[in-house]
Order: sequence, then structure tokens, then C-alpha cells
Amino acid sequence: MRAVIQRVTQAKVEVEGTTIGRIGSGLLVYLGVGQDDTEGDAQFMSDKLVNLRIFADEAGKMNRSVIDIGGGILLISNFTLHGDCRKGRRPSFDGAGEPKLAEGLYEKVAELIAASDVPVEKGSFGAHMHVESLNDGPVTFLLDSSRLF
Repeated sequence: MRAVIQRVTQAKVEVEGTTIGRIGSGLLVYLGVGQDDTEGDAQFMSDKLVNLRIFADEAGKMNRSVIDIGGGILLISNFTLHGDCRKGRRPSFDGAGEPKLAEGLYEKVAELIAASDVPVEKGSFGAHMHVESLNDGPVTFLLDSSRLF
């Protein structure tokens, strides 16, 4: 499972001109499920997302989590995170999870985040979405549950 994590002051997602998810301060997370991912990867990812200390404390150091600041998470499914661009000019998506697996694990991550008492908003799995955000910093991290990076 892979994620691009962006610290934001606000973010929203629209499908066909309708806003379906919106947060204030918190994390905008693009989440890609790989073909070999399991519920263990979902647990790892959700725990890391709610506890990652990337918000400033009183001294200006990254020492607070989304829980600590009372923020939310906007979770967007994104199979292209498993795109392989190393060969040729067109990405290969062989590493991406099949839609049934991917949707189930995407929903599991959202469920686990919510169980941590962090407000979570979601995009629409498999839909064409428009995502707007106001990055804070910018602060952006890559996370892989297989610890490849």
C-alpha cells in the first residue's frame, strides 16, 4: 500500500461538480492499494496516518499528529501510485490491486482512521475526481507499507 501524504489547511474532493468530501486542517492522503496488500497493510497505513507527527508544536517543530491538532483526513483512492514508469513511456499498472481488493482495503483504512476518532472524508472509489487543496508548508511525504521508501 502506498500513500502520498500532504499537510493541508483545507482540502475538498468533487465528483461531477458536487463536493463529496471536505476537511479543514489535516491531511490529504492519496492511497494506492497493491496486488499483494492485506488488512495488515491497512492497519499499518491507518496507524501511521493518524500518529505521524508532521504538525508544528509551540516551538515550531514537527511534533504533533493529526490527532493532536484535532484535524481530519481526506482519503482519496489512487491506483496510479502503483504505476511503474521505469520502462518505456507509458506506465504499467501491473502492481496495482484489482478493484475488488483495492476498494475493500481502501474502505478498511477509512474505517480504521475513523475508529481512531479522527474525522475522515473520502473520495469516490473508481470515480473521476477533482481534488483541491491548500498545502501547508508544503509538507509532503511518501509512505509504503512494504517499506520500499
